Amino acid sequence: MRSIYRGLAVVAAVAVAATVIVLALPSGPDEVVAGPVTAPPAAPASSAPASSAPAPTPSATLTPTSPPTPTSALTATPAPSPGASLAPGYTAMQALYADPRVPRLTGRVKRMALPRPAGRLVKDRRTGLAVPRLGKPWKAHGAAPFTSKQVLPAVRGGKLRGMLVTCPLPIMEQRSPRDTALLAARWTLNHHPKGSKISWLASQRVKTGWMLVYRVKYGKHSSRAAVVVMDGGMSKPGLAFVTVPDSQRKRWRDIGRVVSGVRVLG
Repeated sequence: MRSIYRGLAVVAAVAVAATVIVLALPSGPDEVVAGPVTAPPAAPASSAPASSAPAPTPSATLTPTSPPTPTSALTATPAPSPGASLAPGYTAMQALYADPRVPRLTGRVKRMALPRPAGRLVKDRRTGLAVPRLGKPWKAHGAAPFTSKQVLPAVRGGKLRGMLVTCPLPIMEQRSPRDTALLAARWTLNHHPKGSKISWLASQRVKTGWMLVYRVKYGKHSSRAAVVVMDGGMSKPGLAFVTVPDSQRKRWRDIGRVVSGVRVLG
């Protein structure tokens, strides 16, 4: 019996030793030793990386934020860029005065002597205005996007040609007809080459509106142009706009005929 008990004790000891070895050694290079599953201890504040922000505590989320200082609430309004749509915070006239393409209209700009009005007219019912029907080489042309249009023949090798158009006022009407005409002249730069700049030649009141005559300079070339803004009794004032490039300078005299002949339809 003693030998039997001794044998059983040896067997039990061998079995325990084998179990310890199995638990202590992983079975392969990609396995880890199994252990009890417990919640990981909270990491101390100093162990967090410098780039990570600490998590907000409940007390911090309930703390009201301080109101912004006056300096943080006041930001500079960017100046509108030439030809761009109206920048936020600017009136139409402020945008005009900030545009380097359009100089200030001073008292030095004089009135001009106007020729006798033309007899034949082109009547534009949408604007309530009539403009002179210019003779040859001018001819009527497809009006879109305007409401009436007359043009000079295209010049060989040139991209520009003279045109006379009418349309309802395409810009915001101002209290002063003079200011409205200034904005209209700025708008006409959309129909001149890129980089064009205005210099004023004449400015004067006309019946129910205002007239401006000006030079448009672009590179080595220029055009003569004019706008007449006039109240034709419609929901918006009417605009007559004429421009003639220097390649057709012989027709510059027609600009005076146009501005003297714009009238309200009776």
